[in-house]
Amino acid sequence: MGRSVGIFVSAVVVSGAGLLGLAVWAGNPQPIGAPRDGAVFGIGNVLYDTAAPSFPLLITSFALAVLAAVGIAVAERVVTDRARRSTDSTRRPLAPRTIMASNRGEYAGPVTITVLVPAHNEQASIGATLNSLFEQSRPPERIIVVADNCSDDTVRIARRHGAEVVETVGNTKKKAGALNQVIPALLEEMGDNDCVMVVDADTVLDAGFLSSAVRRLTGDRAIMSIGGLFYGDDTSGLLAQFQRNEYVRYSRELERRRGRVYVLTGTASIFRSAALRVVADSRGSLLPGVRGEIYDTAALTEDNELTLALKSLGALMTSPHECRVVTELMPKWSHLWNQRLRWQRGALENLGAYGFKPALVRYWAQQLGIGYSVIALSTFWLLIAITVFATPNWVWYPFWLTIGLVFVLDRVVSVWQGGWRARVLAVLLFPELVYDLFLDIVYVKGVLDITFARQATWGHVPHTAEPVRVGEPIPEVAA
Repeated sequence: MGRSVGIFVSAVVVSGAGLLGLAVWAGNPQPIGAPRDGAVFGIGNVLYDTAAPSFPLLITSFALAVLAAVGIAVAERVVTDRARRSTDSTRRPLAPRTIMASNRGEYAGPVTITVLVPAHNEQASIGATLNSLFEQSRPPERIIVVADNCSDDTVRIARRHGAEVVETVGNTKKKAGALNQVIPALLEEMGDNDCVMVVDADTVLDAGFLSSAVRRLTGDRAIMSIGGLFYGDDTSGLLAQFQRNEYVRYSRELERRRGRVYVLTGTASIFRSAALRVVADSRGSLLPGVRGEIYDTAALTEDNELTLALKSLGALMTSPHECRVVTELMPKWSHLWNQRLRWQRGALENLGAYGFKPALVRYWAQQLGIGYSVIALSTFWLLIAITVFATPNWVWYPFWLTIGLVFVLDRVVSVWQGGWRARVLAVLLFPELVYDLFLDIVYVKGVLDITFARQATWGHVPHTAEPVRVGEPIPEVAA
C-alpha cells in the first residue's frame, strides 16, 4: 500500500469527524444565553451557564463511542479465536493448534535462553544491562553483545562483565541488520525449546523476568514469544515524568488485557527458535522482507514489524506481569520527537506493507483512533482559545466541569502505581494535554511524511549516563 496508507487514514479520520459534526448540526443547537451570576461557598461570585448538549446529541455521541469500542473488541476476539483454532498450517503455521499437533508427544529439551544485546556506542548503559542479566534469579545460558559499528568502549565493557561479544561486519541496516548477522547461525544449533531473547542495551530487567518467562514457556508450548512490560527510568524533569506516566498507562492497559500484547517491545522480548525459523522461511511469501532474514531491514520499527509478522502467522504471544523492565527515557524534546516520529512512521509503513489482514484489525483501529483524537484534542484547544479571546469574562459550565472531572479521575487512576509525582501531574491535566498535543503533532508529521514519501531517519540518541543505578529495584506495579 505504501504512500496510500497516509491518505486512507486521513480520509477515514476526517470522514468520521465530519459525521459527528453533521450530527451536531442536525441537532439544531440553540444559541447560548446570558450567563448567570452565582456565589461559591459564600466567598465570591462567578459566572456560570447551565447550557449542555442536547439529549439526542449525547445519545448519538455515546452510541458512536460504544459502537466503535465494542466493534473493535468483538472483531479482535473473533480474529484471535480463529487464529487459535486454526489448523491451516500453510497460512498460519504458528497457530496454537498447529504447534500443539506438531510437537505432541515430543520433548525438545528444557527451555534455554540465549540473550542478544544489540549495542551501538552504549558504553554508558550497557554495564547496568549486563548486570541485570547476570543477576537474574534464573540466569540465561548465554549472553552475547552484538556490537554494531561501535567507536567507544562498549566492546571492552561488555567483555569485562563476562559477556560474549560479536562485532558486526559491514552492517548498514541498523539494529535489524546487526541481529540478522547473528541469529541465523544461532538457530542452526538450537532445538525448538531453545529461545532467543533480544534486550536493548539501555534496559534493566527485573530480577524475576527470566524465571517467570521460562515458567510460562515450559507450561505452555504453544506460546511463541514473551514480551516485557516496560517502565521509565528515574531521570528527573517534567519531560521524563510525562514519559513515565505514558509507560505506566500502557503497561496497565496490557495487564487489563491479561498480557495480550500490542507490540513485542524491543526493550526485552523472548522468541522460541521454532517461531523465528518460520518467520525467516516466510519472508518474501507470507511476510514482507527477504527470505532467510529474521528482521525486515526495510522497516523503521523492527520490533513492531516482527510483532505483525508473528501475528500474521498465528503465533500466541503474551506479556506477563512479572516480566518487567526499566528503560531509558528521552532526555530532550528533540530526542523524543525523533523517537516518536520513527515509531509513528514505522507503524504506518508496517501496516502498508502487510495490508488489510484480519489479524491486524486492532492495529488499523489504533491508527484511526489516534487520528480521531488529533482532531478532538486540537478542536478542544481551539475552542478554549476562542472562548478566551471572544468573551470579556470567564464563564463556567457545570456540565463540562463534570465531564472534565471524570476525565481527570480516569487519568489519575491510570497512573496511580507510578507514585505521587505521576498523580500530581495527572491531576493538573493541562500539562499532560500539552504533551498529548505534542504527540499528535508527531502523528500528523508521520502521516504527511509517509504520504509524500519523505526520507525517514533513525535518530540515535547518545547516552551520557546509565538509565538506572545498578541494584536499584524496579517499582512495584499492582496486577
